Amino acid sequence: MMAASKPVDPQSGSGLPRWQLALMVGAPILLGAGAMYLWNRSRRKEALSKGNCERKTPEGRASPMPGHTDGKQPEETSPLDKAQAAKNKGNKYFKASRYDSAIQCYTDAINLCPPDQKSDLSTFYQNRAAAYEQQQKWKQVVEDCTQAVELNPRYIKALFRRAKAYERLDNKKQCLEDVTAVCILEAFQNQQSMHLADKVLKQLGKEKAKEKYKNREPLMPSPQFIKSYFSSFTDDIISQPLLKGEKADEDKDKEGEAAVVKERSGYLKAKQFMQEENYDKIITECTKEIDSHGKYTAEALLLRATFYLLIGNASAAKPDLDQVISMEDANVKLRANALIKRGSMYMQQQLPVLSTQDFNLAAEIDPHNADVYHHRGQLRILLDQVEEAVSDFDKCIQLRPDSALAQAQKCFALYRQAYNGNNLSQVQSAMTGFEDVIKRFPKCAEGYALYAQALTDQQQFGKADEMYDKCIELEPDNATTYVHKGLLQLQWKQDLDKGLELISKAIEIDNKCDFAYETMGTIEVQRGNLDKAIEMFNKAINLAKSEMEMSHLYSLCDAAYAQTEVAKKYGLKPPTL
Repeated sequence: MMAASKPVDPQSGSGLPRWQLALMVGAPILLGAGAMYLWNRSRRKEALSKGNCERKTPEGRASPMPGHTDGKQPEETSPLDKAQAAKNKGNKYFKASRYDSAIQCYTDAINLCPPDQKSDLSTFYQNRAAAYEQQQKWKQVVEDCTQAVELNPRYIKALFRRAKAYERLDNKKQCLEDVTAVCILEAFQNQQSMHLADKVLKQLGKEKAKEKYKNREPLMPSPQFIKSYFSSFTDDIISQPLLKGEKADEDKDKEGEAAVVKERSGYLKAKQFMQEENYDKIITECTKEIDSHGKYTAEALLLRATFYLLIGNASAAKPDLDQVISMEDANVKLRANALIKRGSMYMQQQLPVLSTQDFNLAAEIDPHNADVYHHRGQLRILLDQVEEAVSDFDKCIQLRPDSALAQAQKCFALYRQAYNGNNLSQVQSAMTGFEDVIKRFPKCAEGYALYAQALTDQQQFGKADEMYDKCIELEPDNATTYVHKGLLQLQWKQDLDKGLELISKAIEIDNKCDFAYETMGTIEVQRGNLDKAIEMFNKAINLAKSEMEMSHLYSLCDAAYAQTEVAKKYGLKPPTL
């Protein structure tokens, strides 16, 4: 959920999809392999060309070209020469857009070509596939490209043409395998093939996530995640502790004991369970309050909706949020909070227009609510509206000068804007801003975490590591900090063992940390342990808190699975860490 998002991924500024980052380690070595393959092919073509131009007699003397009699009878044209002539004729028809005639010529070339001339034969099949492609005969394209690839397993043109045909036939799995092979052979240097891979992975991810999310078992996140989520709100009535008037008189002044609720209110019991971190009972108690039309119905609807969102049940949360928003006689802060949460939910569902509408309405009905501007600022960062995001953070800070989160996130927004715009003076100004934030708010872990990510961008790894240590000191139960510190060890010292140790520690602290499993999976891909990577990604999928996050994770998993298939079929495997 946006309001409790993990720190921004340090790779986010690269513009590369996460599946690609997972697979492209060591790409320059692959480029070398690809170049060697292409060089060998060109050598073979050169040899053939020389063979056509100058033939040696058994005694080693050069014989004249066909058609040059030199007083002697011409040699009979070879089958390969005839096949090449048919192919050349086909090429002329192809350029003239006479595709039927081109196909006939390429068919003649295939029939004339000696079976042992595999390189040439594969080219003829690929050429015929190109003509079929122009006629949108996708099955024939697949058949001919398959023949070409069987003859020449690393034939990039044929693999890519077949991938495009598979896409047209809605065979995403086969399309992905072919385009993955192409990306590896091209060392991730060709935007066209990378775009197709990214497109297919996103489509597969969305399809699988939609089905999985609909049928998933609700799962309560870790207590640390829940507390972090609620700490991102300052004007949230439902997250405030029980007031004295809501406790039994005899229990008012007792410390260290759970408050005993005076009246038989499901909502007040739910609040008590929140204080005790007994989160599993909250939805049930809120339902009792709602069903009995109790005094705290609006609060109970909002609290129940919040926990539906936390367990990843957006379809159950929405009716409750809708009802609170429509209650014109309800406390305006409840309605604004419901709009913030519904707006965040819409953003997770990739509905930015609806999300923006909800945030704008929240600002309209409760213009002095700092939470509205804080969370709308986060939304605008996601929408790459950095100037508007900074304006929202400023408004939040104006209303709540002690909002350390807003101060830190404003700094990070300014930093990203300067970094992406390559404005060195503004980058330095943003870094100075971070220093100011951590001095003024030394107990805000988020300030150190965001500063650490900016320092990592600037390759100030030692200082970034110190900032993560500060985070861990302040929030020892925050698993995501251990993950980021682990990633830093890989980038800084290439210390794989230390990185894995820290990420394993994150899982030990919070075995529901999907970010830790996702990162572990990415590292296992880069180590070449694809089966282990798929296992990690599947664990992360089962823990994902939104359909959008689940879709990203399926993309990673599918990319790794495609890689295993490509390795089996073609022996193509990126170099490992």
